Amino acid sequence: MDRPHLFPGKTGQNKDYTYAGQGGEPKLQLPNGVSRIQHGQRLKGEIEDGVKEAKTGPPAAAKAIGTTLQFESNDGLKLALKSLERLQSGIELLNSRVVGRVMTATVFIPEGKESIFLNAFLCYSYENHPQTGKPKERNFAESINRIRLATIKSFWTDNHDTPADADIRSYEVWIRRSKDGRDADVADFQIRTHRAGINTTERSIIFPERIILLATTSLQQLAQVEGLFDILAEIRLARIPNSEFLNLAPRDQMDFINELVSRTTAPAAMAPSVCHLDTGIQAGHPLLSIAVNAEHILQVLPHQSGVDVDGHGTEMAGLALYGCLNEQLNTAEPVVLGHRLESVKIFSKQKVNDPDLYGEITSQAVSKIEIAATRDQRVFCLTVTSEDGRDEGLPSSWSAALDGLCAATESDDAPRRLVCVSAGNIEPVSERKHYPAVNARRPVKDPNQAWNTISVGAMTQKTTIDDPVVQHWKKIAEADSLSPSSRTSTVWKNTWPFKPDIVMEGGNNAINPANGDADFLDDLSLLTTRIGIGNAQLTTTGDTSAATALASRYAALIWSQYPSLWLESVRALLVHSARWTDKMMEEFPDRKKKKVPRLRTYGYGVPNLGKALSSVNNAATMVVEESLRPYHKVGSDIKTKHMHLHELPWPNSVLAELFDADVSMRVTLSYFIEPNPGERGWTRKHRYQSHGLRFDVKRPGESMAEFQARISADAQDDDDDDSSLADEQKWSLGSWYRNKGSIHSDVWTGTAAELASSGVLAVYPVSGWWKERKHLEGWKKDARYSLIVTLETASEEADFYVEIAQKIKPAIETEIEF
Repeated sequence: MDRPHLFPGKTGQNKDYTYAGQGGEPKLQLPNGVSRIQHGQRLKGEIEDGVKEAKTGPPAAAKAIGTTLQFESNDGLKLALKSLERLQSGIELLNSRVVGRVMTATVFIPEGKESIFLNAFLCYSYENHPQTGKPKERNFAESINRIRLATIKSFWTDNHDTPADADIRSYEVWIRRSKDGRDADVADFQIRTHRAGINTTERSIIFPERIILLATTSLQQLAQVEGLFDILAEIRLARIPNSEFLNLAPRDQMDFINELVSRTTAPAAMAPSVCHLDTGIQAGHPLLSIAVNAEHILQVLPHQSGVDVDGHGTEMAGLALYGCLNEQLNTAEPVVLGHRLESVKIFSKQKVNDPDLYGEITSQAVSKIEIAATRDQRVFCLTVTSEDGRDEGLPSSWSAALDGLCAATESDDAPRRLVCVSAGNIEPVSERKHYPAVNARRPVKDPNQAWNTISVGAMTQKTTIDDPVVQHWKKIAEADSLSPSSRTSTVWKNTWPFKPDIVMEGGNNAINPANGDADFLDDLSLLTTRIGIGNAQLTTTGDTSAATALASRYAALIWSQYPSLWLESVRALLVHSARWTDKMMEEFPDRKKKKVPRLRTYGYGVPNLGKALSSVNNAATMVVEESLRPYHKVGSDIKTKHMHLHELPWPNSVLAELFDADVSMRVTLSYFIEPNPGERGWTRKHRYQSHGLRFDVKRPGESMAEFQARISADAQDDDDDDSSLADEQKWSLGSWYRNKGSIHSDVWTGTAAELASSGVLAVYPVSGWWKERKHLEGWKKDARYSLIVTLETASEEADFYVEIAQKIKPAIETEIEF
């Protein structure tokens, strides 16, 4: 029998916590045969030369108040990036990147502060540490091969090759954010560029340490902007977005549609909604009008209405409201709609979009619908992506803007947002004949680098071709495997989160025997709503856009059942309910080398709506929503402050009866990070994420004191692989694999006797820029999170649910200091 999930309340107890991560700079050394004094004096001379050359360089450097230098590493070594930044003296690391085996870093040095580096190289040349006898500043100096005056190309951080100097392109210009405030910084940049004859847009995206604007110009022209190097941090390319029923006559289609409408109950006016950021919606469609308010069909494109004239948005709206219509039209069961539809048009095929700041366009769209319709539960469905996946996991202005929207960083009273994003498709469609190799090579598209969004890929169960005209075509994908359309993050570096997060039905493709190319077939696609009053009202669609619309529907249905849930919990339930199909496990078995490609292809698998909405007696789900203070200031340092220990209501009696029977414990931790983008090497000191949270579980036979000591003393740094520990073997993924991004999910399997003594879970902080970037004062903030735990066994006689429910009492949060 389906039962509502269990809510134990505020179970977290604050405990003082010291994070014992083993981060730090790599051990570096000078190549053999180089004199220490010669090396130090050469570096000192190169800084002095750079300062002199700046006075006669292009206006961007010559008119600057400080000097911007480019540091280059020795072959195969990394720069000591932490030593290159001295914020108290105004010295700032602007960007860093690796080309081949050489790391470069661009550093701004205020006028007169170059003496700090000059003194460091003097110390290196002639002074030793009294304790070790080694040269002072050794790691810093010996990581550097060359220092030279920065050029405009020193600020290029895009994965595309640097354009030719005279090429006119649309660029994202990332400027440093000063203490003068956003408006002053933007005005300063626009005044400087206007004087040089460069056109910039009014749009801007704001982050804690960066402001991003758009300029149509050449690198050559940018170098002529007076004093630009005083404010410039990075330059990147701007984004260009891409954006049997069917055979019935329109009149016959309407018969089916009218019959469905007659048994459909409209959603309440304030029900949760799915807001489509797409090509608009045709609100007059008879299947959609029941859930749409015409005043909530908006647009951010100039000289256009919010009405869909392209078709894509209307197709997605049908899926988001009903799911695949084939299922609804082939039954006589009543349909009760629990959510509504909204739309903000951000893209139109009728107008070829120029490169633009799509992060700001998305932010504007979100703001418009929030002003037009106040609503506590809204899922944004974003199916417009960039033309390429060139970032390889590196946050872009668009993906970082989405992370900021989810975390509500724009103001203290802004609401948090839940956003589903399509992973992007393999295009042109004919390329899908190279499935699955092409899917592994093509990375998910921008803005799927966002940590806080739900990235949705496509799988398929559609393998039957009924149409006699095309029965000789051959389906591409097998049932329960990856859709031929779906991109993956297989080529991303392990630094970045696993994307997509989940996969849902996106249809299949087939090979046309006439030419050997892949193409669409109606029987392998999803039935949905079509634009065109008076014409056919149904059509088919598919790909990752369709999968994203279905995921958005699931999220809205969860909110409809649990309207008080936090966004983090809705997101967590989607992931928590997901499972890999047998076919997926056959493709990527549960072996160490197969876990990463499985996660980077399918995420956590296919969500199960039944599991997301309900518990049963032998599979009881507990939902905990909490906040903790990750960091605090101790003297002049920022240190970790609290972890939470959750003593959950544990079904000990039932576990004792089961004893040596197999049971599982699935744990999902979901939270939103605040982004701080910029290509600065992503060392400890320059983390993209504001903070990180991790979970751990008390091991069988481990006392509370031992558990707390282990968490505080033995927690590994994010990049350390401790999956060889014996306890880790009980987990499907293990801590190294699950600790990516801002949602972590794993399942422990063992005996009921072992689980009986493991009813305590810890949630603890690891590092982030709230801690490392002290001057931004993020350490003053609380971090909220959702923790979901499911206990499950195959025995249908076992009743975890009732025993847990009986133990749940009003929770009192106790703060313990020691």
